[in-house]
Amino acid sequence: MKKYTLDEVYTADMTAFQRERYNRVADEFEKLFGEKPTAFFSAPGRTEVGGNHTDHNFGCVLAAGVSLDVIAAVAPDNEENVITIKSEGFPMDTVNVDDDTIYEEQKNTSAALIRGMSAGFKKNGHNAGGFKAYATSNVLKGSGLSSSAAYEVLIGTILNGLYNEGEVSAVEIAQIAQFAENVYFGKPSGLMDQMASSVGGFITIDFADEKHPVIDSVKFDFTKSGHALCIVDTKGNHADLTPEYAAIPAEMKSVAAFFGKKVLREITKEQLLENICAVREKCSDRAVLRALHFFDDNERVGKEASALSDGDFDAFLSLINESGDSSFKYLQNIYASSAPNEQGLSLALYLAKQALGSEGACRVHGGGFAGTIQAFVPEKKLEAFKDEMERVFGEGSCYVLSIRPVGGVQIDL
Repeated sequence: MKKYTLDEVYTADMTAFQRERYNRVADEFEKLFGEKPTAFFSAPGRTEVGGNHTDHNFGCVLAAGVSLDVIAAVAPDNEENVITIKSEGFPMDTVNVDDDTIYEEQKNTSAALIRGMSAGFKKNGHNAGGFKAYATSNVLKGSGLSSSAAYEVLIGTILNGLYNEGEVSAVEIAQIAQFAENVYFGKPSGLMDQMASSVGGFITIDFADEKHPVIDSVKFDFTKSGHALCIVDTKGNHADLTPEYAAIPAEMKSVAAFFGKKVLREITKEQLLENICAVREKCSDRAVLRALHFFDDNERVGKEASALSDGDFDAFLSLINESGDSSFKYLQNIYASSAPNEQGLSLALYLAKQALGSEGACRVHGGGFAGTIQAFVPEKKLEAFKDEMERVFGEGSCYVLSIRPVGGVQIDL
């Protein structure tokens, strides 16, 4: 399995910090297990860049791995055939590799993810074995950066490196991670989070064939863009928003059902526009608007990827702004209709536009209604942008990130 140096994984200004971080994890491992680790692994969080609420109707998304990650110091444990992981700030998890049982009482726990990854490797004809690990993560929980996917990919990358000579592809590790989350953890997630974490860099995913999504890497060196990626946490309350989230795919699928289809990817925008009067009557105006957003944002993903591939970052930023505008007006996931007095995302987008002026771009990040926005901020405006966001939403609410060029990897210290 190829090992990556810190310089290949992290930006130049972060390598010294990361070296200290890995050395600290190694020290904690030795304190805990009484031996030195033999290997180090890392898996990044992810950001959705394009295709807001398109995946559940078998559309396309543009996603990327980010510079926040979960790392681990590791040593194999061949005698016990047990996976033992101590994550900083959490209790120890111990999972027997020989036991693939799906335990209902373990759902929604990290132990379930570990067992699911081990079982998934074996189900796919690969090797799984025991290991000891001490892990730490700076992938922010509740930020839309998918800390759970990073954790799953980390475990898969460890199993790949220790027991499969690195021969399991990043794509397959992501698919096994989705299996672990769906079947063992009990969360019916899509594949975008795991794929972006496992593959790294910018990627497009086309979900037209649900069981065989098409993944393409988009070659673009974000460090040369002159911009930072900012995720702003508006500290909104996610409680009781499940009906708001659930209504989006349901309404989109109701439009598809009008035409006798399961998802919007199976019909065209032209079909909808030709029959719009009847669809409005049958499904509702909001369902029609959300469907129109799907078609436009789905098409935008290809344009965004092409702009990056062509090195036209200005065109890319323009498309990001278009996507954000569409989410606000047509998808309508910037604030909950059930709580119109809480509009942190709306306020954050207004303030971001004011700070950016005619430069950069911003949009809702992830599912919406509460939580985070995403902004591409010119480096010359970064300090002022961060100060303004944190003046309103609190210290530490603006996370300054970069796009990580690689996904789940073994690290060579």
